[in-house]
Amino acid sequence: MKSIRYRSGYKYQLVYPYSVEVIVRPEKNIETRFIDLNTSGLLVIKDGYAWDGPSGPTIDTKNFMRGSLVHDALYQLMRDELLPASCREQADRELHRICREDGMSKFRAWYVLFAVRKFADFAASPESKKPELEAP
Repeated sequence: MKSIRYRSGYKYQLVYPYSVEVIVRPEKNIETRFIDLNTSGLLVIKDGYAWDGPSGPTIDTKNFMRGSLVHDALYQLMRDELLPASCREQADRELHRICREDGMSKFRAWYVLFAVRKFADFAASPESKKPELEAP
């Protein structure tokens, strides 16, 4: 019997590719299986990408989903060491910007930004990669 390899901890999966201009500008184009980011800031998240949605003590609301998708993709690029950790503040600001664009209240968006700035540094660290599991 052959085993499978998988990762756990994801709640959502993107059905269609999504692209957005972000303020993060890598030194060279980044192309991965699920995420591309070019030097002019075009972020393309490909269909099939899985993410865990908004993190922390919060509710997964529609005005948080797109921001969490972009934020998780940028953090993944940092965990994979394709973006430097110095891009974390820009990624956090993108989360705030997109949540506001999507109708999140100023207070909640400020609170979200405060929380990721204060508590989410570990999530961008290469040590936070989701481990590969095997079954059976």
